[in-house]
Amino acid sequence: MKKTVMTLAFMALMSSSALAANKIGVSMALFDDNFLTVLRNGMVEQAKGMEGVELQVEDAQNDVAKQLDQIKNFIASGANAIIVNPVDTSATQAMSDAAAAANVPLVYVNREPVNVDSLPDNQAFVASNERDSGTLETQEICRIFKEAGKTEAHVYVIMGELSNQAAVQRTKDIDEVIATPDCSFIKIIDKQTSNWRRDEAQNLMTNWLSTNTPFDGVVANNDESAIGAIQAMKAANIDMKSVVVGGVDATQDALAAMQAGDLDVTVFQDAAGQGAGALDAALKLAKGEAVDQKVYIPFQLVTPANIGDYLKKN
Repeated sequence: MKKTVMTLAFMALMSSSALAANKIGVSMALFDDNFLTVLRNGMVEQAKGMEGVELQVEDAQNDVAKQLDQIKNFIASGANAIIVNPVDTSATQAMSDAAAAANVPLVYVNREPVNVDSLPDNQAFVASNERDSGTLETQEICRIFKEAGKTEAHVYVIMGELSNQAAVQRTKDIDEVIATPDCSFIKIIDKQTSNWRRDEAQNLMTNWLSTNTPFDGVVANNDESAIGAIQAMKAANIDMKSVVVGGVDATQDALAAMQAGDLDVTVFQDAAGQGAGALDAALKLAKGEAVDQKVYIPFQLVTPANIGDYLKKN
């Protein structure tokens, strides 16, 4: 009997250890962001359906030092893998180094780390290819202008956080599309950052409107910024049919703005898919399995013409 009890106790201990073997630390750049909330929830929801997967999700509150401390704390607490949505994509080398020194797998999600091409074997990057996002957005805005018979169009560009690779790449995409012969009639009046935030974009657009400079559209790095610009224009009694506004992410608020006739273009970035993909990669790396070091979730253009089909599928 004693031997049986001891055996059962040992089995229970082993079972408990097995369940705890999938402890994943997650450091998000910022909880207070609509898109990142969907991404975070995508990971959390997927983990709920997995036996023995425990997520510890932390808010870095847009603080690089805080995020690095969170990674070090995950390592010290015995995390089997770490997922990071970087605050500053130019500051990721130290994070990779800390995880590599402890031999803890690390997966970057959504924001491309500066060291993406030199990641250790047990580190990976899961996102959508930002070379497509701003390109799809600007090409569609160009098409709308041409369809309207514009031979010259003037636009404002609202950028995301300048320390963020996605903002840098999306702005580069805009410039590259405008540099092509088909879209060279588009002229940028000014470009400034709203740090991805709706309220900052609204203030920025209000300041631009105060100059009384004629313009034809707004090309924003994300939907929150596009919505902020729309709010400023509507407050100034601008007819939204007279301007073209584009964003990226296809958030619920953006889709509502499109259905209301205020937003003309957005590009679906699968936040939940990125979160689920990052968790999948982290779990595989924790088991010692190989994963692709760059995993891309495709972008999809969303316009008033195809929003009905898009909503049916999503």
